[in-house]
Amino acid sequence: MIELKNVSKAYVKNKKVVENINLKIEDGIIFGFIGPNGAGKTTTMEMLTGILDIDEGEILIDGINIEKEPIKAKKEFGFVPDSPDAFEKLTGIEYLNFIGDVYGVDQKTRYERISKLANDFGIYNSLKDRIQGYSHGMKQKIVIIGVLLHNPKNWILDEPMTGLDPKASFQLKELMREHSDKGNTVFFSTHVLEVAEKICDKIAVIDKGKIKFVGTCEELREKWKSNSSLEELFLKIIEE
Repeated sequence: MIELKNVSKAYVKNKKVVENINLKIEDGIIFGFIGPNGAGKTTTMEMLTGILDIDEGEILIDGINIEKEPIKAKKEFGFVPDSPDAFEKLTGIEYLNFIGDVYGVDQKTRYERISKLANDFGIYNSLKDRIQGYSHGMKQKIVIIGVLLHNPKNWILDEPMTGLDPKASFQLKELMREHSDKGNTVFFSTHVLEVAEKICDKIAVIDKGKIKFVGTCEELREKWKSNSSLEELFLKIIEE
């Protein structure tokens, strides 16, 4: 479970880009995080993963404070950032072996997971090529495989489907559902509201650094007394 308690962040004094966020992402669900550009999604995720300092509040990963025990907390999640940055001078397999070393994945388990995930995402035959020659979509795939390699309980994914081809996008959505069905947590941001509506068990809408709604799509429809799509309801929320 992931918890954010009264979390705030300001890049400029007295101008908060994230303000007093409270979220509880329970185990066993896919939790979607949606909002317009500049709403605070990536800032929130970078605080959640320890990339950015928290100005106010606290964040717990399975009860572990990300600021007080960062190494311990970081072992409990895998993070796909909004940009697929990797060590481009390495080959795909060198990068994945480096990630496996960092997380202490044994050779047998590593081989099995790399083989399965690389085949699932269609880049097995490119693992010996340097990452600098990969397309954007291939870089996204190698980063995702690296994140999933140590089988973290909590998945934190920032726009994970950007650049993926339809087959890889479908595969990732299947993996997300399988992971949550095993009692794990998937927290991901997306601008593709049709995807969020289809696969998310719960969603949170953020706008101008504040949480505007948390709940299921059905609860959102009940609140607005409307059978509209998530896309239409989202537009109403941010225009409110």
